[in-house]
Amino acid sequence: MKNDKEKFKKEFKSRIYIFVLSLIKFIDKLPKNDPACKVISEQVIDSATGIISNYTEAQAASSKKDFTNYFHHCLKCGNETKVWIALLRDSKKTQISEANNLLNELQEITNIFGSSLLTLKGKRMTNETL
Repeated sequence: MKNDKEKFKKEFKSRIYIFVLSLIKFIDKLPKNDPACKVISEQVIDSATGIISNYTEAQAASSKKDFTNYFHHCLKCGNETKVWIALLRDSKKTQISEANNLLNELQEITNIFGSSLLTLKGKRMTNETL
């Protein structure tokens, strides 16, 4: 059981890392002379890198409260990143399919954080409570 949990943590961290790398490559393709792209690029890099940095910090948390707080920041950074990617997509500053692929992966990542937070806070419903 412990090995499965450790394996999941390692794979999840790798998944986030790969996502952020993909996002950086996505941002690098944006028009350099477009003022909106420049501002949004900085925002999306800041929020996306916040996901991986807060997840890394959570692994070294000194308490459950600290751990939960880092996961909450991961979720907030993920939600902010979704907004920036959607704005780039909907303003037609980038390829819609590439933006949608990033949004889909980010939705899965944030769902994991959201589910984890519910578990950490003891708010997850079980079959017995239904």
